[in-house]
Amino acid sequence: MTEPGLQPDEEPRGDLTVRTIAMPADTNANGDIFGGWVMSRMDSAGGIAGVDRAQGRVVTIAVEAMTFIRPVKVGDVLSVYTQIEAIGRTSMKIHVEAWARRFRTTLHEKVTDATFTFVAIDEEGKPRPVPPLPGA
Repeated sequence: MTEPGLQPDEEPRGDLTVRTIAMPADTNANGDIFGGWVMSRMDSAGGIAGVDRAQGRVVTIAVEAMTFIRPVKVGDVLSVYTQIEAIGRTSMKIHVEAWARRFRTTLHEKVTDATFTFVAIDEEGKPRPVPPLPGA
């Protein structure tokens, strides 16, 4: 039986952007990794993808529909994947997925996903246009 939010044989969507290991200092009282720790890695990955696409600074302005599917445990390798979904004049929606390779196994499970919205900003912190794709 497939767990809610996950299709059988599902693969990560997008590009591998951040990879890190969950450590004991990142746990809550239950011994699971804090959801905020995972969200922070997802925000960082989305920011990397946003900076690459915007060719400059970006800021997070919204997180939509974050779904925590499974817990992350100490020793799991967290891999965060990003895919740009939409580009506006100054903003971008980036789909971000976190997957865990379970400690000392080859099992790779989706643990969290969300859509992050980033705005490109200039040196004064004011919104600026996202450059068009080369050749567009």
